[in-house]
Amino acid sequence: MLNRLRTLLRSAPLVVSILTLSLFAALSAWDGWRLLELKGYDLLMATSASNRSSLPITIIGIDEPSIAQIGLRLPWPRRLHAQLIEQLRRSGAMLVAFDVGFSEATTNEDDEQLAQAIAKAGNVVLTAHMAYQETQYVRQLSRVDPLNLFKTAGAANGIAEITRDIDLVLRRIPEGQDVFWREIIRRANLVRPGLIEEPPALDGKMIGYVGPDHTFPYVSYYQALHADTDLPPDVFRDQIVLIGRDVKSSVETGGGDDNFATPFTGWSGGWLTPGVEIHANILESALSRRYITPVPWVWNLALLAIAVIASALLMRRWRPFVSAAVALVLLALVVIGDWWLFAQYKLWLPALAAMISVVTVYAGLGANAFFSEQRQRRETRRAFSMYLAPEVVDEIMAHPERLKLGGERREITLVFTDLKGFTNISEQLGPEQVAQLLNEHFSRATAIIKRYGGTVNRFIGDSIMAIWGAPLADDKHAVSACLAARDMQFDMHALRADFSKRGLPPIYMRVGIHTGSAIVGNLGASDRFDYTAIGDSVNLASRLEGVNKLYGTEILVSSATVQQLGDAVPLRQVDRVIVKGKTEAVEIFTISDNAQLNQLTADALQAFKDQRWDASEALWHQILALDPEDKISALYLERIAAFREQPPADGWNGEVALDKL
Repeated sequence: MLNRLRTLLRSAPLVVSILTLSLFAALSAWDGWRLLELKGYDLLMATSASNRSSLPITIIGIDEPSIAQIGLRLPWPRRLHAQLIEQLRRSGAMLVAFDVGFSEATTNEDDEQLAQAIAKAGNVVLTAHMAYQETQYVRQLSRVDPLNLFKTAGAANGIAEITRDIDLVLRRIPEGQDVFWREIIRRANLVRPGLIEEPPALDGKMIGYVGPDHTFPYVSYYQALHADTDLPPDVFRDQIVLIGRDVKSSVETGGGDDNFATPFTGWSGGWLTPGVEIHANILESALSRRYITPVPWVWNLALLAIAVIASALLMRRWRPFVSAAVALVLLALVVIGDWWLFAQYKLWLPALAAMISVVTVYAGLGANAFFSEQRQRRETRRAFSMYLAPEVVDEIMAHPERLKLGGERREITLVFTDLKGFTNISEQLGPEQVAQLLNEHFSRATAIIKRYGGTVNRFIGDSIMAIWGAPLADDKHAVSACLAARDMQFDMHALRADFSKRGLPPIYMRVGIHTGSAIVGNLGASDRFDYTAIGDSVNLASRLEGVNKLYGTEILVSSATVQQLGDAVPLRQVDRVIVKGKTEAVEIFTISDNAQLNQLTADALQAFKDQRWDASEALWHQILALDPEDKISALYLERIAAFREQPPADGWNGEVALDKL
């Protein structure tokens, strides 16, 4: 059973790949998913559009300024359109196309004027449309053409309907032999034979928009009526002129008449595009070969399969950040490749399924790794908790790959703490109060040690042994240990104040810190293990804690630790001592933020080592003036007095042997 489970876990990339591929292959046939892919098309269109027309197309807008200037309500008398056609003929327009309905008769005079203008110009195209009729006998679509009067006068006409997608956005080029845009091209070729090559059949092609609304050049209708006086010369010369409604509207305002959503609507604050400009975009797409070709569905499936397989292979050894980087690279490749096909080759390859499949594979493999890791963590915690301290187990769980179990030599920093005179305090209090006092002290000190990345190795009576640099490596173990010791002493001041308010006796703590080589690992008997450190460095750190008694200091740090601190911790020199059980002297320091005191002490110690007793004595008195309670100064003044009576032996370099500490 266990082997089968392991086999299943190892095949997780295969399982995730199959499930992801099946899911998105099925989704791609769903209309709702198709709608999402269309939004991806819109984004590609919005980011790749040239935002300028390359053909001689100008739009005359029946806009609000024109309504105000002309002073007539719509629909306008057809004599105005006749005047416009005549003006455009004089201005040299190549072709005039109306996106305006002329299927119903108005006054005979107006209709005749328009017919005469159409006949005289010889370059006019009108729109037809399909009307749905429903009676109790029949339901049908029937074509509604312009008046025969206008057709007889020579006006061409084409069906202007455009199919909307399921989200009501216009994306598809209408096709057929008598669609509006093809009639425009045919009439242009009649006016200028051989000027334009008629495009092939564009069934299934999509509009290659040049930009959002009003990307094409617009002229207000009222200005075009008087182009010879109100507009620059030749503004319409050799132009394909499209005429239609131009009233600014958005999705929020309901759109209004003859305004439609395009791929840019969602990216331009919801502004709709006039229908006449939709026809301009269709015409430009067809003539400039800007139309977009959707690729066959098998391309979608191939891209999906490639994305899924590549994701599974590259992320099969799932690591959160590395796998995320791989996923981002794959997503970037899909996006860039998709955009490149769209912008350079006018091919639309729906890529949303492939993109989300990359994220799905990442999430699927991540979920598998998470549950596998949780199972392994539970097993590891249960095993290690039998013989490791909880703090060490936490570190193992957090970084198992960095932990090497078993005894090994490691450079570490050790911290020993002890409460001053705690035996006497214990005699004054009951067992419950002693336990409460110790627990509060240990809890607060442990929290600080953990905050600086240390491990509380053990509690010995009222003492704490903590280590930095093991079980996990830490390049800044010396700095972290000293900062933790400093903060523990700061916290001790707060704890004493709290005890005082509660009527408990004050407690004081001494700290010894040393950095050196030690054996760390699982040490103990065959039936009882403990993670600890042993060696001469451990003993020296413990000794330094006791040496605080002599100098009245709260923290003593060895020179081995100081060498790794740099400027991270301000220090005051204390002495050069040989502790009990050692033959070599070690220089010791205490943590001090008083820069003046630290410098005076350094100068005083140098004078002391040089046996310049008067200079050293004067400096120690200066220090006492700054801090009358300074026990270090008092101690050195006693030593100077003794050395005046009996000078030190030859070769003395300032060290002192501490036989009792």
